[in-house]
Amino acid sequence: MRKFLLPALTAGLLSAHAYAFEPFVVRDIRVEGIQRTEAGTVFNYLPVRVGESFNDEKAAQAIKALFATGFFKDVRIEAEGDVLVVVIEERPAIASLDFTGMKEFDKEAIKKGLREVGLAESRIFDRAVLERAEQELKRQYLSRGRYSVEVKTTVTPLERNRVAISFQVDEGEVAKIRQINIVGANAFKEKDLLKLITLTTPNWLSWYTKNDQYSKQKLGADVETLRSWYLDRGYLEFNVDSTQVSITPDKQDIYITISITEGEKYTISGVKMSGDLLLPEAELRKLVKLRTGEEFSRKNLTDTTKAINDRLANEGYAFANVNAVPEPDKDKRTVAFTVFVDPGRRVYVRRINVVGNSKTADQVIRREFRQMEGAWYDGEKINRSRTRVDRLGYFDAATIETPAVPGSTDQVDVNITVKEKPTGNLMFGAGFSSSESLILSTSVSQQNLFGSGKSLSLSLNSGSINKTYALSFTDPYYTPDGISRGFDLYLRNVDPTRLNIGNYRTSSIGAGLRWGFPIREDDRINFGLAVDQTSIDTFADSPLRYKNFVNEFGDTNTSLVSTIGWGRDTRDSFIYPTRGSVQRVNGEVSVPPGDLRYMKASYQHQTYFPLWGDFVLMLNGELGYGRGYGGKPLPFYKNYYVGGIGSVRGFETASIGQRDRDANGNLLRTTIGGDRKLVMNAEVLFPFPGMGQDKTLRLGTFFDAGNVWADGQSLSVSDLRYSAGLSVAWSSPMGPLKFSIAQPLNKEPTDRLQRFQFQMGNVF
Repeated sequence: MRKFLLPALTAGLLSAHAYAFEPFVVRDIRVEGIQRTEAGTVFNYLPVRVGESFNDEKAAQAIKALFATGFFKDVRIEAEGDVLVVVIEERPAIASLDFTGMKEFDKEAIKKGLREVGLAESRIFDRAVLERAEQELKRQYLSRGRYSVEVKTTVTPLERNRVAISFQVDEGEVAKIRQINIVGANAFKEKDLLKLITLTTPNWLSWYTKNDQYSKQKLGADVETLRSWYLDRGYLEFNVDSTQVSITPDKQDIYITISITEGEKYTISGVKMSGDLLLPEAELRKLVKLRTGEEFSRKNLTDTTKAINDRLANEGYAFANVNAVPEPDKDKRTVAFTVFVDPGRRVYVRRINVVGNSKTADQVIRREFRQMEGAWYDGEKINRSRTRVDRLGYFDAATIETPAVPGSTDQVDVNITVKEKPTGNLMFGAGFSSSESLILSTSVSQQNLFGSGKSLSLSLNSGSINKTYALSFTDPYYTPDGISRGFDLYLRNVDPTRLNIGNYRTSSIGAGLRWGFPIREDDRINFGLAVDQTSIDTFADSPLRYKNFVNEFGDTNTSLVSTIGWGRDTRDSFIYPTRGSVQRVNGEVSVPPGDLRYMKASYQHQTYFPLWGDFVLMLNGELGYGRGYGGKPLPFYKNYYVGGIGSVRGFETASIGQRDRDANGNLLRTTIGGDRKLVMNAEVLFPFPGMGQDKTLRLGTFFDAGNVWADGQSLSVSDLRYSAGLSVAWSSPMGPLKFSIAQPLNKEPTDRLQRFQFQMGNVF
């Protein structure tokens, strides 16, 4: 009997016939040494079967194939007569993974990450994989600023050829940026330049922003911020010479030095147009932002080339190439530009593809598109389409790409990628005051019902005075051309007796239908018809005006209300508008055969202006006017009310205006509202300091003014109530939060104040 031994370390020698022997026909195959691996797995990798001839070449192939599986630590092949014997030694399996001392990361998340690289419980243990996992874990800690981290691994053998792996982690302390220096700054003060960049030394907000921890990506972004700052202010030759990052021996403090060369400031000496202009030069020159005699600005240069590109794109030239070539004169410190225009070929859109909408139906997105498939490419329509999709409010982000169709020179596809967000909203509102304590309200809404684009909402208000239950449904595309239809149901109870400020109760129930018609791209008109029934319970000590109303018109009134409205929305974003405006005009008339006769009209104009950087100015104005006709007054429950977080902050909700009186003429705490309303708001919105470009947390400084005037009062600006304060809006993980702290500026002794107000919500 001859034995043929091929240990693992000589597998390469087999291929060179180091142990040659006479071939034989395999009568049987036997596998020895397996504990967990099935014999069939070994058979599958063998290049020989029973009845076939076996030689040294096939032996080498078998050993290489079995080693390649990664399951085995050693492999030997022996021949006992005409029986082929495969002797293997299995690698141990991983029985458990354990982490001690780890606080910075979630252990389950780390296990999931290690599983992706092949290190997980029940898998074959590989020392090389373990070493890579250890280095990757260290790298993750370094990315968190923990440069003194130590990671040690222990492999403990267990019974049944298994091992337990333990990671002992000493996280150490987070290294902080102790100093940032900008060397070479002469035109601007170093302290002013440091305010421009994201990285900073520790401050009171560092626990949240982590901007006091070094990041290569953040440093790169900060360098580009400095470059843009100088280039936008005429420093054409600005250059960042080097960036140096050093860490102290104890790995606790980081020092950053940015060396720059400012160069000289350049002014524009002239701008020329060249190439295939395609459009009249006079028209293109209107798009040029560079002006002779002004200082050079890279932003204006970029805006110029982009504007010309966009203009050509509107004509179908999606791949136009516009380049501005500088001609600097170093002696005069001037620079001239020649703008070369190459429009390329005119292209059309082959297909529109929607990506990322796992819940929202394709048609909900496609119906907002103004660019059509098969039509000439129009950049303005494509941008307009993206804006319309963004304004739906269903997505955190909507981006559009226009790649060329492979193999074609005149076709592109339009790919819109959306990132869906929860569109259900569970909203809570609360306010505090010395008179009413806690006022609560809630609403449940779904703005994208089953991904159809339809909205459904249920509102509940549990205030100590008002209780409201309302159900609304809207189909924004009841017809394919954008005609909307909706309905509203509501039940409203007013019970001020709980606060001992007027013994009466009102209960209103109503239902209505609404229709909306698009008349232009940003304009819609709306029509509605609703039925409202209001019942009033009065008592001996009820306010006089309620008694008079009931005595004259009865304790139950039914009205048929017709509404008409017009709206225009040109905001660039539904969630975080920075420019554009919203205008609304609404009219409401009670018509026969209802019991009441009144009319109301309102107008709102809200505009957003970009100021500088990320600062945005919001101006809002609202007017309201109501009157009775046909010998009947405007019902008191149709009055306008002002005060609170939605109008004039710092005053209790609906508390501004004339006070009510009881039957004896004594002044009550309740306001009677009014038939005329004026509200004005001015607010500067800006990112929270230290948050960089993150807009999830925004601050605002505001100035509010407003009042209402009852029948018989003359409208006077001197009656306005004013307030000013700070607001905070945070799109937190638990939902949107809004806070305001306001100081009334001209309160009267009878005014009811509410300086702190907040609104919180949770999405689902």
